[in-house]
Amino acid sequence: MQELDYVKIGERIRQVRKAKGWSQETLAAKCGISLNFMGKIERGNRRMSLDTFAGLCMELETDADALLWGMVQPSEATARNIWKRQREQDSDSYAMYIRIMKSVADVMNETKEI
Repeated sequence: MQELDYVKIGERIRQVRKAKGWSQETLAAKCGISLNFMGKIERGNRRMSLDTFAGLCMELETDADALLWGMVQPSEATARNIWKRQREQDSDSYAMYIRIMKSVADVMNETKEI
C-alpha cells in the first residue's frame, strides 16, 4: 500500500483552493475548521479527520484520489462499466484490460516519483 504524503496532500488542497480563487479563511469557514488548522493542513503539519477530509473534498468539488494521490485512480467497478461484458466469454478480455490499466497506472506513478 502506498504511504500518504501529507505535505503533497496539503499542496494539492492549496492548488485547488487557489484555482477557485478562495482564501484559506474562506475554505476553512466552508469546512467548519479554524484558519490555523487549515494552514497546518496545507503545510502538511497536521493530519485531519476523515470528516474534515470529506468536507474539503465536497467544498473543493474534487475527487479524494486527486487530493490523496494527485490523480484519479479508477476503481475496478469503474473499469467494469467502461468495458461492459455482453457475454461471459469476454472475461478474458476484461482481465487483460485490467492488467493493462494497472500497468499503465504503475508506470505513471513511477514517472511522477522521478
